[in-house]
Amino acid sequence: MKSLKLMGLMTLTLLIGMSFTDAPVVKSLKANLENSIINWKGYKVTGSHEGTLKLKDGELTYTDEVLTGGFFLIDMTSLTCTDLAAGRGKEKLEGHLKSADFFGVEKFPTARFDINKITSRGAEGDYRVSGNLTIKASTEAIKFNAIIKKDMKGATATAAIKIDRTDFDVRYGSGSFFDNLGDKTIYDEFDLNLTLVVGEKMMDKEKMMHKEN
Repeated sequence: MKSLKLMGLMTLTLLIGMSFTDAPVVKSLKANLENSIINWKGYKVTGSHEGTLKLKDGELTYTDEVLTGGFFLIDMTSLTCTDLAAGRGKEKLEGHLKSADFFGVEKFPTARFDINKITSRGAEGDYRVSGNLTIKASTEAIKFNAIIKKDMKGATATAAIKIDRTDFDVRYGSGSFFDNLGDKTIYDEFDLNLTLVVGEKMMDKEKMMHKEN
């Protein structure tokens, strides 16, 4: 009888130990807003314009040291043009891009991307990222390639993202919706070049659960 009790106790101890061992460790690395960079570039028949946007929030999530998710939030009110000088069209263009003709930042001050799926492309740190991008009142599924490098302090993700603005009800000057625009045509696609820096302010959800218990 004592042997059976001892065996049962050992089995229970082993099962409890396995449950703790097998519990996934989820870590979220928060974005460093100062070091993260977003550059945009839009194209028209007669040339192009470019500028910057600021990151408002973001993180990358790792499960058992494998990248599994994340998001980033863009402050659309921070939109600036860097290829025009002050007093020479800079303010006019920035105001127009922030207006209801384009991104309507007064009503829609942020844009957000949420990662749904991350697939390795074979090489270390090289990923195919799928997720939902929300601009204004529209959400669309997009995919892009990203390079994500981890270091002792966190990780840095870089990506070149091409976006069709008309998918998000930004149609001003689009040849896809308006005729006879001539050299005033603005192309539908624009570029976002993202550098997302995440730091070591990690939230270990498993450890937090243990502390609460």
